[in-house]
Amino acid sequence: MAQLTAPARVGARLPIAARIALIYVAARVVTVVFLVIAASAGGVSDPASALSSLLLRWDAQWYWFVAEHGYPTELPLTDSGQVAENQWAFMPIYAYLSAVVGALFGSWGAGATVVSLVSGYLASLVLFRMLRLRVDESTATWAVVFFAAGPLAGLFHVGYAESLFLLWLFLALWQVLRRQYAWLYLLIPLMGYTRPGVLAFALFLGLHGIVRWVRRRVDPLSVREIVHIVATGALAVVVGFSWQFLAAVATGDPGAYLATELAWRRNWISDAGGGFVPFDGFVQAAGFWFTDWGFGPVVGYVALGLLVAGLVALLLFEPHVRRLGVDLRLWSASYLLYLLAVFFPQSSVFRLLAPLSPLWGAVAMPRSRVWRVGVLALCLVAQWWWIYNMYALGTTYWQIP
Repeated sequence: MAQLTAPARVGARLPIAARIALIYVAARVVTVVFLVIAASAGGVSDPASALSSLLLRWDAQWYWFVAEHGYPTELPLTDSGQVAENQWAFMPIYAYLSAVVGALFGSWGAGATVVSLVSGYLASLVLFRMLRLRVDESTATWAVVFFAAGPLAGLFHVGYAESLFLLWLFLALWQVLRRQYAWLYLLIPLMGYTRPGVLAFALFLGLHGIVRWVRRRVDPLSVREIVHIVATGALAVVVGFSWQFLAAVATGDPGAYLATELAWRRNWISDAGGGFVPFDGFVQAAGFWFTDWGFGPVVGYVALGLLVAGLVALLLFEPHVRRLGVDLRLWSASYLLYLLAVFFPQSSVFRLLAPLSPLWGAVAMPRSRVWRVGVLALCLVAQWWWIYNMYALGTTYWQIP
């Protein structure tokens, strides 16, 4: 990773796309080394086969199953009569796109890896373009370094939909920052049917519209823009709830999607089949995890409150975050509120923080070389920790990437 210690000087005369490609490829080489070490941790005789298996574990198997078999019209049930884990928890675009690309390479897994890698590069390029609207070139470049080599960089290689979702998300945020709202009519459905999260974007558009209305004297707001903001916000809401509707129509069960999502929660909370209640996941988890760690539920609830207060203070008052502008802070707040409302935190929570990646721009703002190289070193250490724990050791539901 020596090339990444001074990214502002790497290929300085090259086009931006080539410069980002150099950073991205260098970061991918390091991640491959980490993945190979993780795949070989058990003393396997065929590291290549072990690596392939590692890249296609967990959610990747479900996306493959969607591509091969589609979605069930009859929900599978557990021995106790509750809805079991099934394909309705996974959106179709990544699964089927990987199948199309995989047809060129001879397997779905190869297609999934290609889609993830290419999407990761394009997401890195869009992240740079988006951040350049708010920060200088050096800061935007270092933000891409941290993104490409960060703790979650293994996602650019595995058969998960995150890379593709981040591409659509960064494109959508970029267009909002540029006030090019018409692109959202395409990007919102692409986001919504790649992985869950588009309802957070609906909230973001609502808050964005309110802020623009309040600031209309200093940031002129045309009638055309009002129509686009309202219409795309409504589209995001419709797309966000449409998957529940489609699952209900296909299965004949109005609660099919939510029951499917709760099936995963029962791996930790056995009585999670009582129905979905917003924000209940984090509250349950605070009591569950802190009791499991020996502290008791009250400590967990206090820790959850402090966490929420800390995040609010970060987005409102931290000077580097403020310099990213109102819109990226509103997106971060919207997505965090969405996670608090719908998710039960466990080891996958690290992966679900990836849509907050525009905040790397704030991390990259201090221009000290010691700071930036130090952050990069911490990124690589955290990346290895995540890969080792989620893949080399991740053989149970307690370590799901």
